[in-house]
Amino acid sequence: MNSVRTLSLLTLLFFCCMASLAQVKKFDTTFKIGDVGYKVVCSNKNADQNGVTIKPVEFKNTAREVSFNIRGKVIKGEIGDLNNDGFPDLMLYIFGVPNSATGTAVCVSSVENSSLAPILFPDIYDNPKLRDGYKGYDEFSIKYGVLNRSFPIYKAGDSDDKPTGGKRMIQYQVVTENGRPSFKVSRTYDVLP
Repeated sequence: MNSVRTLSLLTLLFFCCMASLAQVKKFDTTFKIGDVGYKVVCSNKNADQNGVTIKPVEFKNTAREVSFNIRGKVIKGEIGDLNNDGFPDLMLYIFGVPNSATGTAVCVSSVENSSLAPILFPDIYDNPKLRDGYKGYDEFSIKYGVLNRSFPIYKAGDSDDKPTGGKRMIQYQVVTENGRPSFKVSRTYDVLP
């Protein structure tokens, strides 16, 4: 009974995600912790290329806005202290490459509220163990300074609306190597159906 309920919920989630991705509009939101934060604007017009502008809010006057292009559409964002330095970091969740179901993340870090710097996020396709059974439908969230990602696992022959392999959970933490911060997998596990 639980597997039928889980399968029904995943099917519903699939169709809800597809409907919401098809109707994504301009992303224009401000994220703050206290008075400090980020204003994010993305037109979300074309999944092949979208311009994103991030403007620091209540940073020191040396902080400048940044603009860059992404492949995909910004669907959601969150703010939190991911590198444990006491300053807010911005996570943007992007869907649409190579298809509307697959997700990735972009992170911008506050450097003592005086400038912005990227924190690199790994491509799931670069890790054979993690990408096994991956077709997208990612869910992202920040909890206690850790970035959590989950998605259904597809077995050979599964249709897009009926994954049968359970769910993969991945936790990422920010580490600094050679002066460059990036996300590294700190824990991963599969929840079987």
